[in-house]
Amino acid sequence: MALAEELRQAWQSQIEAGSPNLSATDRASVVGWLLGQDPARFDSLSPAELNVAQQAMDYRYRILQQRYLGVQPERAYNQLIQRLSSLFLIRSKIKTWVALSRDRRRTVVDVLQEVIQELLQSDNYMRQQITWIGECTPNPRLRNALMLASIEEYCLRPIRNQPLLVYRFVNYLRRSQRGGMTQVPTGDLIRLVSEEITPDDADNPVSLLDGQALTQYQDQQAWEEQEALRSKVMQEFADYLKEKVDPLAADWLKLHVQGQSQEVIAQRLDVPIQQVYRLREKISYHAIRVFAFKQQPELVGAWLGTSLVEHNLGLTIPQWEEFLQSLTPVQQKIVEKLKTGQPFDAIGKELNLRLNQVTGEWSKIYLAAQTVRSAE
Repeated sequence: MALAEELRQAWQSQIEAGSPNLSATDRASVVGWLLGQDPARFDSLSPAELNVAQQAMDYRYRILQQRYLGVQPERAYNQLIQRLSSLFLIRSKIKTWVALSRDRRRTVVDVLQEVIQELLQSDNYMRQQITWIGECTPNPRLRNALMLASIEEYCLRPIRNQPLLVYRFVNYLRRSQRGGMTQVPTGDLIRLVSEEITPDDADNPVSLLDGQALTQYQDQQAWEEQEALRSKVMQEFADYLKEKVDPLAADWLKLHVQGQSQEVIAQRLDVPIQQVYRLREKISYHAIRVFAFKQQPELVGAWLGTSLVEHNLGLTIPQWEEFLQSLTPVQQKIVEKLKTGQPFDAIGKELNLRLNQVTGEWSKIYLAAQTVRSAE
């Protein structure tokens, strides 16, 4: 428990610095939620496993802080639905199914809400999370925020290179299409009693037994692969900043991805807060204009809190709506297609533009958004 207590104290300090408006009781509740029901498990983890566990806690806390903590329940729920429905893979699958179904009036959001509701009712992991969150805090507003953050993190877990939500939709689709005995063809009984299905004619079957197909081993392996990629890209970006921008920029990036606020970063680096904000904008410029085009723009943008999909380029909702109106029709189409996850080369072919024209327009869009952010 010694290591668990160290983690608890470290998280208490980080949350106190990053969310000073939270009461001491709520901060303790968030820490308990992050550490989980069995904090003693940290003592038995290897250094590599402990590193992955710490990164997982950092990831969950960033989700909570960015979209749900201190947000009105209705708005927080809408942000969850918007985040999950923005996934190109799940949205395209749902649209295809709706188009082929009898009820074509249903929307992606309607189906997604049903999948999430079924997830909360039937998934063992989420039922355990509901119980645990109830033990962590009696505060209904904080409990709601923790639940929404847990749902997002769980739905986005990579399983066989696809979000877990995709498999939950497959399960939902299977059950909804075969909801009654009168719908069961007699020649299909063997497939019905089987515990596996093969979505999209893939080679690998997916089990319908909750908790059996998505084993802890697969979760851990997929998470380690994702974190290895994130660490690799982050190290390359840090090296680039140190060489091309400023050694201080690499230190800023390290603190920023830990979830530290700009005020805390200024204290750690012992520089004025104005310099930290200027440094952030300089890093954002290089991330988008130079580095991210060659690597992963959404990943880099997520670190900076300026990604297009998750953060609307760092703009508030009113700013974002006004900003979209200020773009040219071509720029609006580029933004729309980037939000669906299309790569630059595919956008260029669809809009009859060269790749450098698409990237050039995207640079103008990002820099214009940066100007809006700087004006606040």
